[in-house]
Amino acid sequence: MRVVLLVIIIGLVVFGPQLWTRRVFAKHSAPRPDYPGTGGELARHLLNRLNMSHIKVEPTEKGDHYDPVSKAVRLTPDIFDGKSLTAITVAAHEVGHAIQDHQGYQPLAERTKLVQVAQGAQKIGAVLMMGIPIAMSLAKTPAAGLLIMVVGMATMGIATLVHLFTLPVEWDASFRRALPVLRQGNYLSPEDEQGARSILTAAALTYVAASLASLLNLWRWLALLRR
Repeated sequence: MRVVLLVIIIGLVVFGPQLWTRRVFAKHSAPRPDYPGTGGELARHLLNRLNMSHIKVEPTEKGDHYDPVSKAVRLTPDIFDGKSLTAITVAAHEVGHAIQDHQGYQPLAERTKLVQVAQGAQKIGAVLMMGIPIAMSLAKTPAAGLLIMVVGMATMGIATLVHLFTLPVEWDASFRRALPVLRQGNYLSPEDEQGARSILTAAALTYVAASLASLLNLWRWLALLRR
């Protein structure tokens, strides 16, 4: 019974925010004829207005994001071409990251470096974890496997660190950059601003869930190795 309860709690904590985010996004994804432009057009307008015309706005299939290396705001088709509160809010959020970059917001630069390290470290970590039985067999000692396991766990743990480090960066882009810009420009009615807050809050919680999922993945590896 305790195991079942634990599984339910883990499921709620890890997957609950993702389900809630989808629900919030869907709730505010209805087309709004009263909006003068799409998410992509708003992003272009805001960047030009904030003296960042050098930053590109591009469609992508790989998820909404800002690329500080290529200096590009990239939006998925639903956001790029959408005329909904979700499209407008997500586009403004990614512009918020561009503002961070333009103003030299150090946590964004540190996160960018950490993400690059994490991408390579995760791959190495997974290979090392799978190679533990081979290492133990060749070395004929559990110590070799234990050493590789520690290294592998450490590299995989970087993913958790990235998600924890990402949350304040995302929060800053949403509530200290994007939302004030939308408010000051009177782009949203008071009612829509409340909806935008819900969208941004839901999106931020997905990073909390991602961090917990990374921890769960580490726990899964440990449980597998203890068998």
